[in-house]
Amino acid sequence: MSERREVKLGPAQETMLIPLYGRAVEARKEQPMLSDAKAVEIVDSLDYDFAKFDGNRSLAGAVLRGMIFDGWVSEFLGEHPGGTVVEIGAGLNTRFERLDNGACHWVELDLPDSMELRRQFFEPTDRRAMVAGSVTDADWLGAVREHPGPYFFVAEAVLPYVPREGCEAAIGFIRDQFPGSPVAFDTAGAAMLDRIDNHNEAKLMSARFLWPCNDPSELESWGLRLLDSRTVAEPQPAVQAALPLAFRAQLSALALAPQVRTYRLNLFTT
Repeated sequence: MSERREVKLGPAQETMLIPLYGRAVEARKEQPMLSDAKAVEIVDSLDYDFAKFDGNRSLAGAVLRGMIFDGWVSEFLGEHPGGTVVEIGAGLNTRFERLDNGACHWVELDLPDSMELRRQFFEPTDRRAMVAGSVTDADWLGAVREHPGPYFFVAEAVLPYVPREGCEAAIGFIRDQFPGSPVAFDTAGAAMLDRIDNHNEAKLMSARFLWPCNDPSELESWGLRLLDSRTVAEPQPAVQAALPLAFRAQLSALALAPQVRTYRLNLFTT
């Protein structure tokens, strides 16, 4: 086996390894929720103690969360096959590999340390740009404008780690320069922030969510309009139909967990 690659990431950036490992674990199952050979390849290539996440039920929740965001992106590409998906905080996600239709464009943004690691496993193309920068700094918007509209902005497990004022500024950039664009991101209620130290993976990470949002419709004051809001236990019908039967049977019980009820995945438009 070739030498494993060292992981040097900031606290918030390190959280990208949780959904990565979740997808790799799923891919190794006989009946996975999601097949992701690239995630397996990356996990096997990194010098990191992924075993500390083993046995944590919320690994599956992270995979399901990604599938719900995938569902919204797929709907967008179904209507706009040549449009551009802007993935904010791309981490080590494989959304492009999962959803590429051969015609769409993709812009992946992440902080410099995350992007340096990402570039060890993915390469830019004429349809795929990889940008190092912060969502709170408007410089990245120029890379988006180099690709054709319409645009879909998705930030999975990113904005809760950014101070609220920075999130509002980032949404303002999108609202002002790409009006009418869908924007998908997650929010966490105060009850989840209060419980975060008891959350399985969070206990193993130093990064914490920085601001509560009890009702995603409150963010319409940022110039957004809420189109859809779900918990990880409420996937879209098409996403739910793709789940293994055994996992579908667990959704009702999953929905009762306080940390699930207060953590929402939201689709807005600017």
